[in-house]
Amino acid sequence: MTHEIIVAPSILAADFARLGEEIAAIDAGGADWIHCDVMDGHFVPNVSFGADVIKAIRPVTTKLFDVHLMIAPVDPYLEAFAKAGADIMTVHAEAGPHLDRSLQAIRALGKKAGVSLCPSTSESAIEYVLDRLDLVLVMTVNPGFGGQSFLGSQLEKIARIRSMIGERPIRLEVDGGVTRDNAAAVAAAGADTLVAGSAVFRGGSANYAGNIAAIRIAAEAGRVPKLQPGSARPMCAGEGARIR
Repeated sequence: MTHEIIVAPSILAADFARLGEEIAAIDAGGADWIHCDVMDGHFVPNVSFGADVIKAIRPVTTKLFDVHLMIAPVDPYLEAFAKAGADIMTVHAEAGPHLDRSLQAIRALGKKAGVSLCPSTSESAIEYVLDRLDLVLVMTVNPGFGGQSFLGSQLEKIARIRSMIGERPIRLEVDGGVTRDNAAAVAAAGADTLVAGSAVFRGGSANYAGNIAAIRIAAEAGRVPKLQPGSARPMCAGEGARIR
């Protein structure tokens, strides 16, 4: 199943002193979703914000809130984030022993459910929960801080997960170091949802629309089938990422 490209700016890179204005600016600039990185200083080595901040900014936009929960334990906090206005709640496969139970709890709250994988975590971790998922998030940096460099080692993982998803209506999201320069490779590997922080928020609000558009255009270009050398058969999405 092929989804349209989604660009989800991460507000972790926004100016927190003007957070409402920043969200309004990326909304006007063409953001499809608003990505909210929640960090607890325990599961990841940083603290960002919690459910109260999400509740406070929820009235600023009608765009979907894509809430990435980098916290452990996660289950005791799911209801609070659901009530705060999360539309999708993504938990880490590494954050608790009962992933299937966490996903059931998210669905029971009436929200869409996602799973995130750290760079060292195999895609096999989601094999038996695929049918409970609306989204798979591949971390292309080690979670905890914005502004890190993209890990190209994750392109093959993205391609393998795309094959695992098959025709299921599951979005494949990538988060970490995504820019206009690597968006094509990410999309060619099979991702359809791109989280970008620094690459969107650089240059001030006058540049947000152009930054978002540049990432989207690059990703869409990466999805165009390419001919293999000496062959009339187009490459499938993700094949180019596996060629060394």
